[in-house]
Amino acid sequence: MAPPPPRELLAVVEAALLSPAPPSPAQRVELLHALRDAAPAFRALLSYPGPKASDRTQVEAKEVRLPDMPPITLDDTDVQTALKLSDELNLNEIECVRLLVSANREWVLYGREPLEIYRLAAGLWYMERRDLITSLYILLRSVVLDQGLDADLMYEIQSQMEALFSVGLRQRIITLVKELNREEPSGIGRPSSESYVLDFRGAFVERRAIVSRERLSLSHCLALSALIKLMGPKEVKDTFSILKDCAAEVNENTSVELQITYGVLFSLVVTFVSDALSTSHEKASLPSDSSFRREFHELVTRTCNNTTVEGFVGIVCLAWTVLLMLTQDQNSARDSIINASSGVLADIWSCLDIICRLNAFEFLRERVMQTAAYQNDDDDIVYMYTGYAHKLMMCFLSHPTCRDKIKEIKEKAMNALSPYALPRDHIEDLNISGEQTGQPTKQPFVSLLELVGEIYQKEPELVHGNEELWTFVVYAGEDHTNTQTLVAFLGLLSTLASSEVGAAKVYELLQGKVYRSVGWNTLFDCLSIYEEKFKKSLQSATSMLPDFPEGDAQALVAYLAVLQKVVENGNPSERRKWFPDIEPLFKLLSYENVPPYLKGALRNSITAFVKVSPQLKDAVWSYLEQYDLPVVTVSPGQHTATQVYDMRFELNEVETRRESYPSTISFLNLVNALIAEERNISDKGRRFMGIFKFVYEDVFGPFPQRAYGDPREKWELALACLEHFCLVLRMYDIKDDDIYAAFSTSGPSTSNASIEKQLPVLELVKDFMCGKVAFRNIMNIVLVGVDTLINERTTQTYGILLEKTVHLSLEIFILVMERDLVLADVFRPLYQPLDVVLSQNHRQIIALLEFVRYDYLPEIQQCSIKIMGILSSRIVGLVQLLLKDNVSKSLIEDYAACLEYRFDDFQVIENTKDDVGVLILQLLIDNICRPAPNITHLLLRFDVNGPIERTVLKPKSHYSCLKIILDNLEKVAKPDINALLHEFSFQLLYELCLDPLTCGPVMDLLSTTKYQFFSKHVETIGVSPLPKRNINQALRISTLHQRAWLLKMLALALHVSNISSSVYREAVLAILNDTFGHCTENMKNASMFQSPGTPINTSNGPMNRNKVLELLEVVQFRCPDTSMKYPQLLSNLRVESKIEEILRNSATSEFGGVYYFSERGDRLIDLDAFHQKLIQMSQELHTQLSESEKGELKESFHHMLKWAWRYNKNLEEQAAQLHMLTSWSQTVEVAVSRRMSLLEDRSQLLFELLDASLGATSSPDCSVKMAYILTNVALTCMAKLRDERFVCPTGADFDAVTCLDIISAKQLSNAACNSLLFKLIMAITRNESSETLRRRQYALLLSYFQYCGSILDSDVPPSVIRFLLLEEQEGDDDELTLQKVLKEQSELARANFAIIRKEAQAVIDLVTKDAIHGSVAGKAISFYVLDSLISIDHDKYFLNQLQSRGILRSCLSDVSNYFSKDMSFSSEFSQRFCTADAQFSLLLRISHHYGKYGSQILLSMGALQNLSSCNLLGYQKKGSSRLNSNVVKERAVEIDKKRSLTAPVLRIVTSFTSLVDSADFLEVKNKIVREIVDFAKQNQSIFNSILRENISGANAFTLERLNMVVSILSKVWAYEENDECSYVQDLFSMMHSLFSLDFGSLNLIQSPNMIENQKSELVLFGLCFGLISYLYFLATKKNMRFQISVGDNSEHGQQQPTLQMVSDLLNSVTLALERVGEEKYLLLNKVRDLNELSRKEVDEIIKVRMKQDCISPNDNIRKRRYIAMIDLCCMAGNRDQLITLLLQVAECAITILHVHFHDEACAEHLSSFSDELLPILERLENLKEDKVGRNLKLFHRSVSTLKETTVRSLAM
Repeated sequence: MAPPPPRELLAVVEAALLSPAPPSPAQRVELLHALRDAAPAFRALLSYPGPKASDRTQVEAKEVRLPDMPPITLDDTDVQTALKLSDELNLNEIECVRLLVSANREWVLYGREPLEIYRLAAGLWYMERRDLITSLYILLRSVVLDQGLDADLMYEIQSQMEALFSVGLRQRIITLVKELNREEPSGIGRPSSESYVLDFRGAFVERRAIVSRERLSLSHCLALSALIKLMGPKEVKDTFSILKDCAAEVNENTSVELQITYGVLFSLVVTFVSDALSTSHEKASLPSDSSFRREFHELVTRTCNNTTVEGFVGIVCLAWTVLLMLTQDQNSARDSIINASSGVLADIWSCLDIICRLNAFEFLRERVMQTAAYQNDDDDIVYMYTGYAHKLMMCFLSHPTCRDKIKEIKEKAMNALSPYALPRDHIEDLNISGEQTGQPTKQPFVSLLELVGEIYQKEPELVHGNEELWTFVVYAGEDHTNTQTLVAFLGLLSTLASSEVGAAKVYELLQGKVYRSVGWNTLFDCLSIYEEKFKKSLQSATSMLPDFPEGDAQALVAYLAVLQKVVENGNPSERRKWFPDIEPLFKLLSYENVPPYLKGALRNSITAFVKVSPQLKDAVWSYLEQYDLPVVTVSPGQHTATQVYDMRFELNEVETRRESYPSTISFLNLVNALIAEERNISDKGRRFMGIFKFVYEDVFGPFPQRAYGDPREKWELALACLEHFCLVLRMYDIKDDDIYAAFSTSGPSTSNASIEKQLPVLELVKDFMCGKVAFRNIMNIVLVGVDTLINERTTQTYGILLEKTVHLSLEIFILVMERDLVLADVFRPLYQPLDVVLSQNHRQIIALLEFVRYDYLPEIQQCSIKIMGILSSRIVGLVQLLLKDNVSKSLIEDYAACLEYRFDDFQVIENTKDDVGVLILQLLIDNICRPAPNITHLLLRFDVNGPIERTVLKPKSHYSCLKIILDNLEKVAKPDINALLHEFSFQLLYELCLDPLTCGPVMDLLSTTKYQFFSKHVETIGVSPLPKRNINQALRISTLHQRAWLLKMLALALHVSNISSSVYREAVLAILNDTFGHCTENMKNASMFQSPGTPINTSNGPMNRNKVLELLEVVQFRCPDTSMKYPQLLSNLRVESKIEEILRNSATSEFGGVYYFSERGDRLIDLDAFHQKLIQMSQELHTQLSESEKGELKESFHHMLKWAWRYNKNLEEQAAQLHMLTSWSQTVEVAVSRRMSLLEDRSQLLFELLDASLGATSSPDCSVKMAYILTNVALTCMAKLRDERFVCPTGADFDAVTCLDIISAKQLSNAACNSLLFKLIMAITRNESSETLRRRQYALLLSYFQYCGSILDSDVPPSVIRFLLLEEQEGDDDELTLQKVLKEQSELARANFAIIRKEAQAVIDLVTKDAIHGSVAGKAISFYVLDSLISIDHDKYFLNQLQSRGILRSCLSDVSNYFSKDMSFSSEFSQRFCTADAQFSLLLRISHHYGKYGSQILLSMGALQNLSSCNLLGYQKKGSSRLNSNVVKERAVEIDKKRSLTAPVLRIVTSFTSLVDSADFLEVKNKIVREIVDFAKQNQSIFNSILRENISGANAFTLERLNMVVSILSKVWAYEENDECSYVQDLFSMMHSLFSLDFGSLNLIQSPNMIENQKSELVLFGLCFGLISYLYFLATKKNMRFQISVGDNSEHGQQQPTLQMVSDLLNSVTLALERVGEEKYLLLNKVRDLNELSRKEVDEIIKVRMKQDCISPNDNIRKRRYIAMIDLCCMAGNRDQLITLLLQVAECAITILHVHFHDEACAEHLSSFSDELLPILERLENLKEDKVGRNLKLFHRSVSTLKETTVRSLAM
């Protein structure tokens, strides 16, 4: 197979070998396959085809064919660029065209300049080379370094690497290290070649620098290769030759060149040491080849004129010597030869002489290991270098020959040196590294000691178990006769004490049992001797203090360094006992003649004791105040009369003259350590004000102006000052009282008392806020700039100190900006916020922000990002400022590079606050909503020079954070490491889609085929198993949030996407397909769901699974309990209440609480603040406890802290679970609500969602909050399921619709419905619940009952359906009939009743409890639930349950109370309105469902008495005129609500009238009628006002009430003898006005809305029916006879009913019957012919019904016809109802007339009346059954009888 592309190879290698988790089996297989495939590329490392004449001709012809690609046409620019690449990179022309194609795919080259295209293509080529070299390096490193990987895998890799080295890979590496440095096309390029290329960021990079980095990586590979397969003789000689070439050209200021040289050097060292230590006999060692040994020995012993080359050769000579010695020993042992060859021994001794002459030890230490280049090299490589330096020196020190040589050079050193021969300027600082280029000045023995110390200082763990080392140490410490060797030896001991084991060993060595003169007693005795000597000198008035001998000072400094290391690294429990008396360390500090560097060493050793124990810390404070130099604070404007030798004097007069400041530095470090350990911060640092003034005014103020002999001391001094400032800012908070106190005393004052009142933290912040000395100095440190810092860091040994100084400076800026705003509010205008001060010079802001590019120390990047966050929130024009100074482009690229590096990093960052990637993403999220243009817009490459909303985002064309985020979200690589980054990236995209300015550009980008809102990750991320809680809970939490933000983004896309756009439509379909599995559209182009390069999935299996249900399964788990169990001791001490009080306080730690808000917004316990509270509590209890109880209390508090940590994690997990579930619910609800039409099998999908949601709700793992969310989803699905019932069925291949479509295929099966109800009942009766949750569940239950009870559209009567079905089924044997559907509905109702009855007790108990004791909203919906239960009741089961619980009586009582209360303004009525309405609904349901039995039950409970006590007229009471307008409006609302409840009251009373017809007349009169009549009398005013409403202008509500009042009175008022209420006259007046009306001309039925007209007409004729029924009762029951016309009745001026009125009504009914019958006939015919109508005609029908909102322009003709059919059926149903009512009215009227015609007294006057009546009857006779849709046989018989009577009357 062809070698994999370098980028893919690197990705495979990194995933398998750099991940913190072991590689999976799939990764292992992929890695091994990739290695085998890449073997040719490794063998020919960086070897590419050269230019070729034929290929050049092909390119010049402008048409090139690349492998696996169609022919490519080039333009002139392409040809020119390709040929330039070929000439300057020595590449084949076709390969150059491939580079251009790849570059265009990566960055889009359209519109770029030719030079830019060249640089991008060249940069891409170098990136490919880098990826290949990096892959090789990672492979070699994984084999060499023990990374805990599988041994079998490592063996496979090692075997393949060895095979590659066997065929010349290492020789190729050696050649490349040499040849890449040449000025030729295959190297660094000709002088005339283009010097720069563009890297992956689009930034300029020098070609020479790129090649140097390649050479460095190759040198690392060369060094690692020596550990896998030893070099051969030729490879060794070639490597040695390259080493000399590199050493001759090396420049100490060029770190990369030095590192290359070190790589070549250590490849030889590793080879020789590995060969020397090898025990394998299979391969001969290098010296066994005598010719090679002679040749190489001559090479290493040959004199060279270049001292640098000589130094490197000396190190090689050292390793060569070790190899010769050990090889000779092995040969001697194997051959049993006693005496070694004299030639080999001579070579060994000659090498040893050269080593000592050149002092290779000093060169290795000073010019290699101590250089910045060595320290800044790759950590793993430095570890390997140091490890082999350790092996080299151990071999050297342990060999007898070398021991003889060491003895020789030790004696020479002892004899050659005077005890006090060191020059003064050298001893000022023992740590100054020599950088002399001349001959070494130190003795080889001293250099040897220092070298050994340097090795173990870098890797202290190498000391463990190293007996050869300790043997050498014992020998080296004997019989020192001069200071230099003693100092070197003690320096070695100090480095060996850098670990706990080493510290213990060194402490024992110096106890006095090993050495005679070197020990702890020597140190302390010497200090005491000099203290006594100086004390006597002071007591003598004539003599001055003697000078301190330099040699003794040197030795004391070295001793103190050992003491410091031993105390710092000793075992915490053991070191307390080692040095019980530390007072001698303090006694020399106050003497003027003690050298400052000795004072510095004394204080450094004292500092080590500060952390040993609190007692020692207090002792240090005490001794320091007793012995050390004072810090005299001089107020401004004052001068001391006499000069005092204090710290100020020593600094300014002694150390400044020496240009060395060890005493001041050590003093600052000591006080910083002491202050840091202080726990009592109540005085806000006032007691340290003198120290702060000294640091602020005397040390840091003039710090930049001082001269420094050693640049390290400059930055050490600055670092100590900055650490002091940081302590001040971190330890002490500023309260309002402190600010106002400082403000009141801020006037000028010179007294010491005023200084003591000052607060260090306030003074420091004020300095920054007015730009004084501290601000200027720290700003000048920052203004060094990132480029200078990088250069100093990589080339100078003090670079690390400068780096720390910059870091602390940035931290101080952050700490000040956390406090300055509070002060600025008080101290303006003298003190301004820091951002205002910084804005005075834009260069200051830019300097702070540019440090994001500094990647050597992530903490500096973090600080820069945090400063950006603060400034972006304060400076509105920050983006314009950056644009103006032309730094925006570099800043965009720096942030993107920082984010990309974090994404590519394999290191797991435990503390998310230290994650630069998270900080950048949070910065982007926080700035989204800030005024445009903001930092988010800038860093994501929006068009900040124009309207943001019109930006066209092009992430491929511009390197930015957006490109990095999108690329990484597309791959979602390293999910375990980058989980937080993926989480916040999804959140960022969601917030961008939500923001009104950015939503357009971002959604346009994300909707493209490449991304499609990352819906593909529903499967890759969404449904993948969660990590185990006990393994990685943080990852578990983050992955939940990832899924949540992804689902939120998908929900938003589904909600706002405009699917009229093809791009958005494809994206929506992709989302639905990836989440729900099936879309209605035939997605023939399956690639639209695939990202480029992804294989197309054509199967229908996994692609079509419903991932939504799997997502719900993911989030279903029980979170751990967060409750706390107190330890027994805390219970005994009764401190639980105090702890609970602490935890109940919701304040954050800044305001005295123990909480903080995480980056996700979760309120968590601040462990540090909680710990401090527990410590305070412990101190309060300290005196009450015994020692054992104190230990137990400490353990108990430790247990509390562990609980708090678990509480935080568990709370975060709960929040993440709810977040994901909320997002899931949003996705489901939006898809169901807005995009349901795009899904297939909708009813089944909705059922699955309902079933899953209810199942999850009833699970014991489901919390109340989760159940609430799931219930909301179920409510949405149930509502959509009800709507889906009446939506046009899909799946048909034809456009015709039938009546069967109305009732078919939409109802879930009875079994499915039963399953839903069962799970819903289980959810309602779950143990853990709340009223809020139950309210939602009750709503769902009501929705379910509505679904089950509405198989047919409520506006389509069964008679119409039945008629149409009979029409359609003629000749068809179709089983689907209306009777079958109705039967199934009946069976479903019975099944529902049976299911609820099983849990009836629990359900009714819950519902009644909420109905009686719940909230207002809970009561209302609970009564509605009881209403629905009654509606499905059988055998009066639920009625009996309610009666037994007294619910019905409670309802009646509540309703009475609601109406009877005064109408004074109160919110109580508004709150109880819904409850009252629900209670009326329940009462009405009882009377309706149980009929007369129900009415009797209510009457027996005194329903009418309760209703009679209702204050129905309360709304008519006048309010006080003094009430304001708002109160009047509120009252008006209350009155309207109360008025609306009169209708339910009237409905209930109406239902009671059903008992009138069935009761015995006398019984009725005595009981039922009497009560209803009394009710009517008690509410006379409301009845009268309703009866006297103007019908022509009445609304539907008024007509309904009028209809009910008429119905009530028509049933009972005829039994009342006394008409004192004038109801009869009101009824008669209404008859006169209504019966004679022309109904077609009324305003209320002349609305443009035909449907409203039809409903109003139905109500009016219903009113007529009530009135005519009253007349019917009067005429038939009470034998009342009416006059013929109005003129015949003038009695008392009262209106009486007349036969003329009846005739007019009959005429109106006749006309209406003819018209309505014809309308119904036409409507049904139109239904039959609907499938033949055009789309325009169908739309007209829909328009008549005003249902245009039910269709969209994209809906097909079948859906339109379906909607039109429903509309026509509804209209036909209305006409059918009206026909029924009209026939009833006509029958009553005919009966009344018939009674009068048969009454002889009346008949004789009816002849004239008969003339008018006869035509009406004839027209009634002509009514056709086919038009009316009724059997008119009996009706025609009644008409014929009346007609005959009328004819006879005419004849008479």
